Amino acid sequence: MKVDVLYFKGCPNHMPAVEQVREALRTEGVEASVNEVEITDPVMAQELSFLGSPTIRVNGLDVEPEARGVQSFGFGCRTYTDINGRRSGLPSLASIRTAARESMQP
Repeated sequence: MKVDVLYFKGCPNHMPAVEQVREALRTEGVEASVNEVEITDPVMAQELSFLGSPTIRVNGLDVEPEARGVQSFGFGCRTYTDINGRRSGLPSLASIRTAARESMQP
């Protein structure tokens, strides 16, 4: 399993996102390294289809299914919808766990 956390330097949610991912993987009993990918400029953001910092992908798929078809990429902060419909700077633990489970299915 490949897990990437894409971020830009100075993002306050970068390290909390990495910890959230590690906790989700531990909870699911999955051993995988977490690759941190620093996005350094808008060109790189476009090339890597960066949706904002932090973006978390499991086997190349965004942990937020609704975002998988988004085509507007850029160099900025990202928010996620939580279970109550509010926006947060981190994806929920549940969404990361679900993405990890999905990636293990044939």
